[in-house]
Amino acid sequence: MIKIPEGDFAAYIFDCDGTLGDTMPLHYRAWCAVLKDQDLDFPEAFFYELGGVPTERVVEILNERHGSAMPVQETARLKEELYLKGIEGILPIEPVVAIVNQVYGKLPIAVASGGHRRIVTRTLTCLGILDKFDTIVCAEDYRNGKPHPDPFLTAAERLGVVAGKCLVFEDTNTGIQAARAAGMQWVLVPPPPRAATISQSR
Repeated sequence: MIKIPEGDFAAYIFDCDGTLGDTMPLHYRAWCAVLKDQDLDFPEAFFYELGGVPTERVVEILNERHGSAMPVQETARLKEELYLKGIEGILPIEPVVAIVNQVYGKLPIAVASGGHRRIVTRTLTCLGILDKFDTIVCAEDYRNGKPHPDPFLTAAERLGVVAGKCLVFEDTNTGIQAARAAGMQWVLVPPPPRAATISQSR
């Protein structure tokens, strides 16, 4: 169950990956496939620490971490292509999607994601909820990604709601930092139970 904090909220803003859809394992498998050819290590715990960080920035961070020189745009594109190949199998985070359905038509709602628009819209389409949102904010729509407040502030502006009246749903510390920086209250979405963790094959 997701507990909604008390407050007179005028809008809800949802992260996408790991909040609306259980997509994080698929994203991690895509990263592992890309990095296997580079013989670079990407521990699963570190991957989850970077939840919400735009794809290109993740490549830059990995380059800094390993002293490598992976081409940022090309590596990000390849990772996203691998993600899309498995996207039909993703499952919803049921308690959060239930909230979307409950407030649809009653409150303005938005998605604010660190992903690219074609990935985010495809994910929401697979989850059957693309048409529920009044606006969808993606990496192309702001300058600074999470943990900066830009994604959430952009969503609030598009919804026509002041930041302090928005409630954010997020699954990562990076996203929570962004919500705090935006002056918004937030709900931390717990990860869904899984039978086993994914380990990177080297």
